[in-house]
Amino acid sequence: MSKTLGLTTVEAEALLKKFGLNDVEEKKNDIVKKFFLPLISPISLMLITAAILSYINGKIFDCWFIIILFFLNFVVQKWQEFKANKAIAELREKLAFDVSVLRDGKWISLNAKFLVPGDLIRLGLGGIIPADGVVTNSQNLSINEAVLTGESMLKDKKTGDKIFSGSFIATGNLEAEITSTGKNTNFGKTIFSIEAPAEKSILEKDIIHISKFLTKISIAAVVILTISLTYKGFDLKELMTLDLSLIIAGIPIALPTVMTIILSIGAAKLAKQSVIIRRLSALQDLANVNLLLTDKTGTITKNEITITHVISYDSNFNSNDIIELAYYATSHATPNAIDLAVVKKFEQTGRKSNAIILNLIPYDSERKRTTAYIQKEQEKMVISLGAPQIIQQFDTNSPPEQKSKFEQDVQDAAADGFRTLAIAITNKGETEERMTIVGMLFLTDPLDEGAKETIHFMQQNGIEVKIVTGDNKLITERITRELELSGSVFSPKDTRLFYQQYNKTNNDKLYSVAAFSEILPRDKFELVSKLKSTHIVAATGDGINDIQALKAANVGIAVSNAVSALKSLADIVLVGRGISVIRNAIIESRKIFIRVYNYSVYRISESFRLIITIFILGLLYGFYPLNPLQLILLAFLNDIPIICLAVDRVKITTKPSKINVKERFNLSLLFGTIGVISSITLFVLMKNVWQFSLPNIQTIFFLKLTISGHMLIFVAHTKERWYTFLPSKEVIIATVTTQIVATTLAVSGFLMPSKISFSLAALVWVWAFIWMQLSDFVKVIHRSMIRRN
Repeated sequence: MSKTLGLTTVEAEALLKKFGLNDVEEKKNDIVKKFFLPLISPISLMLITAAILSYINGKIFDCWFIIILFFLNFVVQKWQEFKANKAIAELREKLAFDVSVLRDGKWISLNAKFLVPGDLIRLGLGGIIPADGVVTNSQNLSINEAVLTGESMLKDKKTGDKIFSGSFIATGNLEAEITSTGKNTNFGKTIFSIEAPAEKSILEKDIIHISKFLTKISIAAVVILTISLTYKGFDLKELMTLDLSLIIAGIPIALPTVMTIILSIGAAKLAKQSVIIRRLSALQDLANVNLLLTDKTGTITKNEITITHVISYDSNFNSNDIIELAYYATSHATPNAIDLAVVKKFEQTGRKSNAIILNLIPYDSERKRTTAYIQKEQEKMVISLGAPQIIQQFDTNSPPEQKSKFEQDVQDAAADGFRTLAIAITNKGETEERMTIVGMLFLTDPLDEGAKETIHFMQQNGIEVKIVTGDNKLITERITRELELSGSVFSPKDTRLFYQQYNKTNNDKLYSVAAFSEILPRDKFELVSKLKSTHIVAATGDGINDIQALKAANVGIAVSNAVSALKSLADIVLVGRGISVIRNAIIESRKIFIRVYNYSVYRISESFRLIITIFILGLLYGFYPLNPLQLILLAFLNDIPIICLAVDRVKITTKPSKINVKERFNLSLLFGTIGVISSITLFVLMKNVWQFSLPNIQTIFFLKLTISGHMLIFVAHTKERWYTFLPSKEVIIATVTTQIVATTLAVSGFLMPSKISFSLAALVWVWAFIWMQLSDFVKVIHRSMIRRN
């Protein structure tokens, strides 16, 4: 490699093969395995077995139709997953960034993940160090390594010094040679020693519990029915097909798949709002969050230094004159954040620069000031801009009362959490002597526009918000006042005492805290760990030292300016800036929680109704009221509107979502019991009173179970009367379509044991609608009883 030409393309490609991408790679599942895994899932194996048994029993049409239904279901699921994953993958590409690199003698822009050891890179102010390296050339260079060390002080760097991936340039610029990439970098080794979060969410655990419960009931019912019907001489092969079909229709084996689709579609929506969901189940936990520990910089504030106030100490200079003087004392070649703030403020004045800069000595950590030598018209002037205590040393002309006022202003600004810069000038020589302080600038990182409104929204919706920041106590107190957060701001000593004494029986003190200041990574981890014992905690972070805290939280959130390593391990990554992005994620997560919750109520009710109805009728009459094809067709028709529940219209709650297992179980059993009574009553009427033939009974019964089941969706999806809050148009269209399909099959006789008349089909619709009103009435009574208790 030539130091002047950089690596050649051939050399770079060879090194890329040797060292791999400059990235913290996620563990990826084999694409083929991921695609075909659903084909060997329990539900798939049961469907295939049912098809084989139908073939053995001579029902060739039933066999092929079951296979067609199986593949249709598979294609629908994969299409939904593809759409959701595509949207998320597109947004994840935005996490990548380009860097200027010397290749083949030319400086080109290259995606940082393609860097290799030996590459020569060039970075300016604010540039993220993409890999470990050594500085080969620099100008006024200082590096912020807070994401690596937790220390907020800048590190001055010179030629020959090491730089580390994840840090960024605070002042100046550099050229460097890359020495290590990817997992071989300083914190890459640390990252690979930490496992990615894999804990199941609260709702995920609940879904597994539901599945196990219904599986036990289904298997118990099938075993008892099999013994009873075998004893009565039922054909064993036919019975096995019926048993499998009942299990397919009754057990919510597809429940986790439906839940994943609901989550994936929700994640795709959030992707459009600049929120990347890396752990789908985190969306469920986010709905339960009742405590948010949030960073200040870049989340509550803009992470952008701004001049908020200007003081003039000379009647000959107004505030715009002071800004103009400060503008001349800023570095335009390698501007730092303060220089940019001054330039922006000067541009807002509408003035034009009309001075010649004769010389500029830029700010550094030793001088703590910038000195400009200018000529404006015929007058030469020296301007010094820097820390007040430094500039004051050069002020020999200001009267005592002005010096006293200046000192008081500095103290007041510090007490209010503002950083200040003083400006002194002289036209009595070419050195910083006999200067006069003429003005002072107040600097701050302003609140994000939506921060105050968003925090109030969260508080009104049952989420406590506490600021956890490395900034000093005075700055933090000003921020809490601007946000109208009540409570104290804890110092590091207060914080340590707080989490050492905090427990489930001694947690009242949390309500008197607004923020924790000057926090170190270890303190943040301890805070999260302790508070997690009493709350569902979401925590935000941006640096490598936040990893343990985010892993400890129920939901770990990497903010937009976080290092790539943290983004690769967090549950949620914010691409957009500001706390309002978190609000969007919480709102969507609560919608998802309600959708999954409503689906679980519906699914428990339907499984209970189908299993218990067939179980009772099987014992009483000695046969299944539906044939295997009808049972599988029923399960397939139920899946279509259920998938659409992923975009159902719901009302979010004003407090964190919480699973009331007893309430949900009781409501589901109420719906299920009404369904059982309705189904058995209709069957008894058809069999014993109207004396319909068995084929007619099976067709009518299939239509009744389909229509009444889909009508239950309208009832179960809302706590209000069903007609006051209808589902989304997608759910309505899917539900009405499947009901029309079921009715068409019944009146035409296609795939049915026999066909029925339109009048009988209309009777079934009326019957189902009447019982739907009873279910809705019972729901309202159930809700009123809960409210009274």
